[in-house]
Amino acid sequence: MTLMTIVSTVGLAVDDRVLTGAPIWFKPFKFSVSFVAYCLSLAWMLSLLPSGRRVGWWAGTVVALASLVEMVIIVGQVVRGKRSHFNHETPFDEALFNAMAITVVILWLGTLAVAVLLLCARIADRASAWAMRSGIVLALAGAGVGFLMTQPAPGQRRGVSKVIGAHSVGVPDGGPSMPLTGWSTTGGDLRIPHFVGMHALQLLPLLVMVLTALAPRFARLADDRIRLRLVLLASGTYAAALALVLWQALRGQPLIHPDGATLAVAGVILAVAALGTYGSLRAPTPSPRGAHDCEDALRKDLVA
Repeated sequence: MTLMTIVSTVGLAVDDRVLTGAPIWFKPFKFSVSFVAYCLSLAWMLSLLPSGRRVGWWAGTVVALASLVEMVIIVGQVVRGKRSHFNHETPFDEALFNAMAITVVILWLGTLAVAVLLLCARIADRASAWAMRSGIVLALAGAGVGFLMTQPAPGQRRGVSKVIGAHSVGVPDGGPSMPLTGWSTTGGDLRIPHFVGMHALQLLPLLVMVLTALAPRFARLADDRIRLRLVLLASGTYAAALALVLWQALRGQPLIHPDGATLAVAGVILAVAALGTYGSLRAPTPSPRGAHDCEDALRKDLVA
């Protein structure tokens, strides 16, 4: 995937073809970068498993192979000047898209196997454990949004239309879009909740790393129970944000043009997150039993 990132970058520089309103090499570039982050995160999580490593190895291998097949088809279609997703123009194009649909299901099941292993694993640092568990569950939810994209859009009919499925909701694919991401600016876009969910796999573990790095400077963060509370709060907030952007996309609403209902829900999520953070940091944490024993012993020594 790292190699394909380089190849796609070169393609963007030397190939001026445009497909569905975007440079033709933009899709393999985005997919290869995303797969780099996704697979590195899974590999790191698998390395922390205290048991079930053989099952984890097979699950990781399945994910890697499914990702490879996906990229081969995407790049092959770019070379042919054809769209890879939702393409039913010819029997060959349709067969390639159906093969991609199968590999996506296999990739999802491989990730699910890793999620089960993480949910059952006993990892010493609870904040890290729940960041990984929440991250991979949210990633599965984000990946599942991709299945919504394969449903016929208005005006499309199976067996008749050359394109079945769409990223955008309420507008055709290939219209005005945001820079870099390519997300629609005139309608809903299912790639947004897909992106948000998938990258929980990196962002929630990153939060734990930041909290751990700040612990020497902020005494409250040195308590693993406070870090756990913050991770659980962040996971819940992230899940709510994922639900919000999915709801917004399904209503055909652009991310950058939210209506009053979207803004109100976003405000509630932010308020709950802020209050939850304050409560997590301010709430007293019970001292471990060992600390109470030491305090009792010290009092007895002083009395004596």
